[in-house]
Amino acid sequence: MQDQELKLGMGRAIDRRDFLDGVALAGVGLATSGFAAGAAGAAPQDRPGYYPPLLNGLRGSHPGSFEAAHAERDGKPPAGPVIDTGETYDLVVVGGGISGLAAAWFHRQARPGARILILDNHDDFGGHAKRNEYRLGGKLHLMNGGTLLIDSPRPYGPVPAGLLKSLGIDPVALTKASNRPEIYERLGQGGLGQGVFFDKASFGTDRLVAGLPRDAGVVGWTAFLMRTPLSPVARADVLRVETATDNPLPDLGEDARADRLSRMSYQAWLADFRHVGAEAMKFYQTRTQGEWGVGIDAVSALDAWGFGFPGFTGLQLAPRTRPRMSFTPAGYIEGGSDTFHFPDGNASIARLLVRALVPGAVPGSSATDVVTARCDYGRLDAPGNATRIRLSSIVTGAHHRGAGDTGPVDVTYVRSGKRHRVAGDAVVLACWNAMIPYLVPELPARQKAALHELVKAPLVYTSVALRNWQAFKAAGVSRIRAPGGYFTSVSLNAPEDIGGYVAERDPAKPILLFLTRTPCSPGLPEHDQNRAGRAELLATPFATFEREIRAQLGAMLGPFGFDPARDITAITVNRWPHGYAPEYNYLWQPDVAEADMPHVVGRQRFGRIAIANSDSGNGAYTDVAIEQGHRAVMELLG
Repeated sequence: MQDQELKLGMGRAIDRRDFLDGVALAGVGLATSGFAAGAAGAAPQDRPGYYPPLLNGLRGSHPGSFEAAHAERDGKPPAGPVIDTGETYDLVVVGGGISGLAAAWFHRQARPGARILILDNHDDFGGHAKRNEYRLGGKLHLMNGGTLLIDSPRPYGPVPAGLLKSLGIDPVALTKASNRPEIYERLGQGGLGQGVFFDKASFGTDRLVAGLPRDAGVVGWTAFLMRTPLSPVARADVLRVETATDNPLPDLGEDARADRLSRMSYQAWLADFRHVGAEAMKFYQTRTQGEWGVGIDAVSALDAWGFGFPGFTGLQLAPRTRPRMSFTPAGYIEGGSDTFHFPDGNASIARLLVRALVPGAVPGSSATDVVTARCDYGRLDAPGNATRIRLSSIVTGAHHRGAGDTGPVDVTYVRSGKRHRVAGDAVVLACWNAMIPYLVPELPARQKAALHELVKAPLVYTSVALRNWQAFKAAGVSRIRAPGGYFTSVSLNAPEDIGGYVAERDPAKPILLFLTRTPCSPGLPEHDQNRAGRAELLATPFATFEREIRAQLGAMLGPFGFDPARDITAITVNRWPHGYAPEYNYLWQPDVAEADMPHVVGRQRFGRIAIANSDSGNGAYTDVAIEQGHRAVMELLG
């Protein structure tokens, strides 16, 4: 085992540290970084050199960002007195993600003179809109550590569209202004650089097969499948799923067909109507994990059809998008939003919001120059700011001073191991909604029960810095599906030139790699799978992630010259135990009126406390997060 770990490079000195308030918990320390938790003087974010986007190791919900909240949940708050800061704000926002930042922005538009404090439990702002930043070979490389796209299955409403416009984000204009070089399209055998990795544990042998077909028909799929380790029976099953054009439900009308699909899992559809056996089912089991965090056993066939997954050609259903955005098969909303992604994903949206809220914190003046701007974290919580952003501050309580739900709200938070208190005339809880019953125990029992039902899907977004990408070129791939892998997808950084940011074109130069994992437990209801996956993530140390990364990349690309010990130069694991916002699932949730849906019951205003976050909008989308921030502020302002 020790020899195997050395071969993988587990002993190599790379950037793979765990951090707590900027202090290395393992590996090489940060003696020259200029900031340290518990040091005398300024808080970590105010110290020179504080710049969390450059941190590697275990990020996302990183060590130090949740322990005090878990202690509060378990009835074991930190010892010691609460320090009253003496601060009073017109608005306190709990959660510095896009919903919380948007709430502050909307409040600022309505009350220009208001004093606002944003508290966030992480050591960086943005929430799931996380920025991973690297300097590789003297060049800036960016990766999304969380949400990537601004697209939504429905057109943006006037509120989120207006906010994006105010920030200078015009998706159509930005797309025209950005160059997306076709670097990878020449890879592979007609498959635009896509491939599938068949792992030994699931398919009997390790084999990477390039040229995954895209609308290639019977001929293309037959050629691809002949190069896989699948048995003839399994190949026939996959071919049938990908190319069959018959209608398995000829006796049902269109609405009845849609209703039938909503009542069965995608797995059941493939088994019962496309006659897929156990071996071929492994090929499809994880296909839905990237969208919903669970496999095909816990996702409805209607959801899978709505996203264009294979096996439904011939059903003759009218185009409809994202079934989970509505509650009846006849009520889907046609058409989606414009789409665009920044090189760091939606982190650029968070940075644009911070630029608007805290003058001087993010230099520049456009939606293109924000990509390469370096945020001055020392300005975020400056006393003279009308809006202040206080990081590494885990909120553990929000209570009205008056009887019931009246009077100002005292907000308690833990920072550097000490409890602090500020006051707000109003509070927006734009944090994970299921935590709110512990923060505000005075809530009505029905509301607390509804909030507890809002279980988020866990996920892991990992960025890996490579010495070069020659092995990918040799293999003919830029994106790899791994249906049986620890990480189910692996892809080279999406190429994009925007403003001063230029994508890497040379296979001999360093590049970033993006890997995704969504831990789940097939066979259980969706939310039970989410809970099991969350527990797994919180119990998984960075060393396990690193070992799996090295082993999987070595097995995939070793035959093409890749050496995990030599070619991996840095790893950032963005762990999100509470990832995608919950959405309605036909298979596990009852049909109820929208007014009785958990997210609607749970988000009701309680005195001077309002609730935001995409959780309260029943959709893991940027426009939903913005809309909920706006709704919460409007409720408070009347």
